[in-house]
Amino acid sequence: MPTDDSARTPRAHEQLDVDGVAMVRLLGPQDRLLTTLEKQYPLVDVHVRGNQITLEGDPAQVAASKRLIDELLVMVRGGHELGEVEVASSARIIDQGQGSPAEVLSQAILTSRGKSIRPKTLGQKAYVDAIDHHTIVFGIGPAGTGKTYLAMAKAVQALQRKEVDRIILTRPAVEAGERLGFLPGTLTDKIDPYLRPLYDALNEMMDPELVPKLLATGVVEVAPLAYMRGRTLNNSFIVLDEAQNTTPEQMKMFLTRLGFGSTMVVTGDITQIDLPTGASGLQLVTRVLDDIDDIHFARLTSDDVVRHSLVGRIVDAYTKYDAEQQARRHARENGLPDPVEGANREERRRGLPRDRQPRRPRPGAGGR
Repeated sequence: MPTDDSARTPRAHEQLDVDGVAMVRLLGPQDRLLTTLEKQYPLVDVHVRGNQITLEGDPAQVAASKRLIDELLVMVRGGHELGEVEVASSARIIDQGQGSPAEVLSQAILTSRGKSIRPKTLGQKAYVDAIDHHTIVFGIGPAGTGKTYLAMAKAVQALQRKEVDRIILTRPAVEAGERLGFLPGTLTDKIDPYLRPLYDALNEMMDPELVPKLLATGVVEVAPLAYMRGRTLNNSFIVLDEAQNTTPEQMKMFLTRLGFGSTMVVTGDITQIDLPTGASGLQLVTRVLDDIDDIHFARLTSDDVVRHSLVGRIVDAYTKYDAEQQARRHARENGLPDPVEGANREERRRGLPRDRQPRRPRPGAGGR
């Protein structure tokens, strides 16, 4: 009679027959989405034969993975193209009891050239909903979370629905840690490189032949932040991108351009500030305006990254490093022991792997 723990652990078994859906749409090319599902529920063995999926393993995880597959099937049948982000986000929604992933993630903002633009995570859905219900929304989060892309999609949607008369897209003209010197050409030629990401997104969301006409008539305006001073922007959807590179004075100037019938979305990543000196206007505004009605701060995290999965891990690694450096500065200013070095010593005492290479022996110190 077996006495090992695996023999006593109860195992559940579920079998799903997938009808009316091509398995490649559910499982992805080379079964990439199936691999993502297995990562979400490591205690479940998944077997696919034809149009039949068999789940076996931990009862709770089998039940969750079955519900996930059911939700993904609803999304596929509704015309939703699945990716690894959608599978991981759907699993997170189920685990957190946040409702039906098929309902949360099925809201399409725009459909352009047969491609639907929609929120792909809970954080993105909350961000998009906030834009619908607030006059000013700040989208703050790391790279790859769709802050600017979703804001521009909402702007194009508002224009198409005739909720606004024009779209104004702006960003500060600040180099990313480099000095590019004097650029040749007209003023438009000089500022165009700073605004190119906004043009690229516009061309992806709208008919490329229509964009130049809208730009020529002023229905769509793409301009550096310096051009906003002295204006009152009525009946407009205004997006300020890369707001972490604004000074406090620029941020105040921009926000006070708000006119009647307008919506403002401010996006930025406070971990990527390129200002040579001084404080970031985005950092300051989170403290100054945090309690004002009709202003919403949507804070996205690495869970909302929709680029390559490595981007989320890179963001987490830098966040951990920044927290350690901040703790070290606090310790030095208050005459306290180095907390990071103390943690490393504790890891060595317990025999845990260290996060850095071992020190080399000093010349002449042993080793003979």
